[in-house]
Amino acid sequence: MKATFAMAGILASALVLLSSYPGWSQNTMPEDFVDIQKEIPSVVLDIRYFGDHNFLGTRVDGYQAPKCLITKPAAEALAKVQAELQEMSLSLKIYDCYRPQQAVDHFVRWAKDINDTKTKDEFYPTVDKRNLFRDGYIAEKSGHSRGSTIDLTIVSFPVPAQEQYRPGQTLHACYLPAGERFKDNSIDMGTGFDCFHEISHPENLKVGQQQRAHRLLLKTLMDKHGFKNYDKEWWHFTLRKEPYPDTYFDFPVK
Repeated sequence: MKATFAMAGILASALVLLSSYPGWSQNTMPEDFVDIQKEIPSVVLDIRYFGDHNFLGTRVDGYQAPKCLITKPAAEALAKVQAELQEMSLSLKIYDCYRPQQAVDHFVRWAKDINDTKTKDEFYPTVDKRNLFRDGYIAEKSGHSRGSTIDLTIVSFPVPAQEQYRPGQTLHACYLPAGERFKDNSIDMGTGFDCFHEISHPENLKVGQQQRAHRLLLKTLMDKHGFKNYDKEWWHFTLRKEPYPDTYFDFPVK
């Protein structure tokens, strides 16, 4: 009996150590994760990985509801960004927040299947799918799985109507002018969301002056309230003081 209790203690200690080890995946949502719409009711959601309009062309593993789950500190910082935007009759629009590791694994499987190119014409029209890992578009770990990274844009208020994606519809390259690509209801940032193209880089000077101004507005407000922009995606931000910098979670979005 003493040996059994001793073994249980060893296992418990091992789990504690593993849970703090970089890369360890947690399957239970911590208490300090929140639903963003409960924290910021005015925010607009367009959770792309819950539906078919994304670079996989299908709902992504782990997305059981069109929700944005995020750590409490990140939500509090986003609330400050939203408050400033509302003073300009604008609002945040969110594409993705916490992303389960199982979703990232789904991305990896898709990337390795080089014959699946049904979304190429929109999301990666100039990229050879075999180079997605090399070029940094797909990786086996994502900051989103740590709970304090978010993909977002800005919409005007009242919020304009959003074009509805229909599976099988004709696709248009994500880097085309706003009137020629998928009609997202956001202000024009120069590309669509998840556009695997150099024009998506926040500092790219090939986009127009107005689009650069829109990107600068988003980046300035996010930076002011504690977020760092990823240098290859104008929509991607991570809270600098994220509470789980080394932990990758895998509980589903539901």
